[in-house]
Order: sequence, then C-alpha cells, then structure tokens
Amino acid sequence: MSKSRFNKYSPLADRMRPKSLDEFLGQEEIVGKNSLLRKAIESDNLPSMIFWGPPGSGKTTLAFIIAKMTKSDFIQMSAVTSGVDELRKTIKRAEENKRLEIETILFIDEIHRWNKAQQDALLPHVERGTIILIGATTENPSFEVRAALLSRCRVFVLRQLDANQIAEIIKRALADKENGFGRMYAQGGSASGGKIKINAKTIDALASMSNGDARVALNVLEYAVTSLPAPLLIRKGEKGVRISTDLIKEAFQKSYLFYDKDGEEHYNIISALHKSMRGSDPDAALYWLARMLEAGEDPLYVARRIVRFASEDIGLANSLALNQAIAAYQACHFIGMPECNVILAQAVVYMARCKKSNDLYVAYGKAAKDVRDYGNLPVPLHIRNAPTKLMKELGYGKDYKYSPNFGYEEKQEYLPEKLKGRKYLKENRKN
Repeated sequence: MSKSRFNKYSPLADRMRPKSLDEFLGQEEIVGKNSLLRKAIESDNLPSMIFWGPPGSGKTTLAFIIAKMTKSDFIQMSAVTSGVDELRKTIKRAEENKRLEIETILFIDEIHRWNKAQQDALLPHVERGTIILIGATTENPSFEVRAALLSRCRVFVLRQLDANQIAEIIKRALADKENGFGRMYAQGGSASGGKIKINAKTIDALASMSNGDARVALNVLEYAVTSLPAPLLIRKGEKGVRISTDLIKEAFQKSYLFYDKDGEEHYNIISALHKSMRGSDPDAALYWLARMLEAGEDPLYVARRIVRFASEDIGLANSLALNQAIAAYQACHFIGMPECNVILAQAVVYMARCKKSNDLYVAYGKAAKDVRDYGNLPVPLHIRNAPTKLMKELGYGKDYKYSPNFGYEEKQEYLPEKLKGRKYLKENRKN
C-alpha cells in the first residue's frame, strides 16, 4: 500500500477523503457509472463547472479526485484568503501551461465569497479557455455568481448525504489502517495500541446528528476518541476506548444544524414556515419555527415575518391576527430567547389555525400594477382640497359630497378618470 500523503496532524476528515470515484459515496446522478461528468473526468475533457451543495456533501473531495484523475495542472485557491493579485499569478502560470499544451484547472473553494470585481477578473480567462474553472459553493450560484461567469460554467448540484451514507463513511474511518484510527494509534494517539468499541446504534446516532455533513461526523468522532486522556480497559487484557452515544452527544457540544443566517437555507426555512402557516398546518409550522430558533435565529426576525403574514395571508378574514402578531413581536422584544420561544410558538399556531384571506395582498398587487402601467394619473378635482382662493376658482373641491351628510352612501367617483369603476377587492367590505 502506498505511503499516505497526510501527516499525523491532518484531521481525520481530510485523511479519509476518497481518492477515486469508486470510493466516492453519494451523488450518483452526477458521478455515477454512466454520468456525463464521470465520462468527462475519465476522458480528461472537462468543462468549467460549479459544484453547489451543502457543507460536507463532497464538493472539495470531488475536485481533488478530478485533480488526481486528470493530467492537468491543478491549482487550488480559497476565495476567503485569496484575491485578484493571487489570481494574476495563477493566470500567468496557466498561460505558460497553455504554451506547453498543458491544461490548467483552477479550483476556487467558496467562490460565492468573491466580489463582482474578482469574478469579473476571472471571466475572460474562462472564456478563452486559459483555465478550466471548478468553483465550490454552499450558496445558490444564481444569486452569488456573476451571470456572465455562470453562463460559461456547468452547474452540478450535490445533495445532502443521507444517514446511511454517513454511517458508511464512519465505518470506513474506524476500519482504515492507513489513514483512519489504526494509523493514528500507530503514531501515538491517546489510545495508542488499543481498539475502538462503538456499536451500530451509536454509529447511527452520530450519522443522524451530523445532518448530512460527512466532515462534521468525522470531526466529532475524532474528538470523541482523542479527547479521552488515556486508554480505558474494555475487558481484561484489552485496552481501547468505548464510544457511547452519550459521549458522541457531549462531543457535539451544540447542535450542528445547517442554518446559515445569511445564506439560502435561511430563506428556504422561513419560506417553509410561511407556507406551513398559509396551508393551515400548525405542526409543520412549529417544526420550521424550531429549526430556526434552535439554530440561533433572531426571534425578532421571525416575529416580523409573522406580522407580515397576519396581513398578507389572513388580513380581512380575521383582523385580530395582526394584533396577535404585534403582541408576539413586543413580547419577544421584552424577554428575548430562550423564554420567547413559546410566545412565537403561540403566534405561529394561531396564524396556522386562522381562517385565511389574501384579498388584501391580491388587491394591493392590482392597484400597484395600475400605478406602474398608468403613471401619475391626476387626482379628480372634486376630491382635492382647496385651501386657497385660486384653487377654488380652478374647481378644486367643487361638487364634493361630504360622506357623513349622505349617511356614507353617497355616489361619487374617487379614482382617476382612466380607472373609473375599477375594483381591486373581491367585495366592497366596510368597517
């Protein structure tokens, strides 16, 4: 077996990266036996591409596999720590490679962190084929990657790994004698010379808690093993460590819920909450609320969205909904988390159970469209105020019918002439 490329200080997640497509777990629709990307990798004929997927789904690993399988010069950059100056040096190297008829693959991790100017500097070199770009991002490239650059790349969507796949990765790490725990022990780990005892139930618990992130699973497992100060006696004459579910939970320290408050998942989950309330499903609404609050979302943000919901989706069907929403916001402002969680729970359940009406939302949309289509139509003269003599002479306020004098049943037009008779609401409700 070949010598490992990692030293003893490399994290377990790094040491256990698959080195070939056959070892790569998941993403069958992208790199399966008959997939277009796999054929492109095997034929060393790659397009520029963007890998989009959640943390720990294999974006960086897949890029490293491509580096190993192709004959190209593979250059890795991180959008967090590099900029235009480093890109210029890379392009200079790529241009020299091109003269030597060598392809250059530039892998940019977290490409969404590059700003407009940085991405624009990359564009002409991708367009001319000086480099083959592989970008990795956890954010929706439609929003975070420049349209001109995106149009020159293939986007591959990597899915979150399921618990069975995570469990298989954990088992590989436990069994691997070159880069897994056997190798660590051989170099003098905390349980040097011992064995790891972990049952299937604990592996499944770790896989489930890792929330589809292979890196999290391996990091937590490594911490759980190496944090023990000395080998434990599993049974007479046999040293090692026993990893329990409680130890795994302790190693997590906090919930590893994937919830980037500035990223796409933030908007996905608030959308799920809104649609669950709209669909009158209080149980689903409670779940999505808990997903946000347990991951550290600002409760006032959630409360503001509930206030909006009260008018957008309930509105005229129950005027008390807005009062409930505002009360929830004020209560959250008074006491904060974690005490305000039950207040928000009360609010979302109330909204979910309310009778719904989007009459206001639809009506306002129609009125706004007329504003955009017709521009600044003049206010009818009879409903204009006339504070000066000139205005009165010009007809301001002439023939206006004062509503109280007519029992609020007067017949007069309040809309501009071009919109006369326009109805935005389904029915004319009066307070």
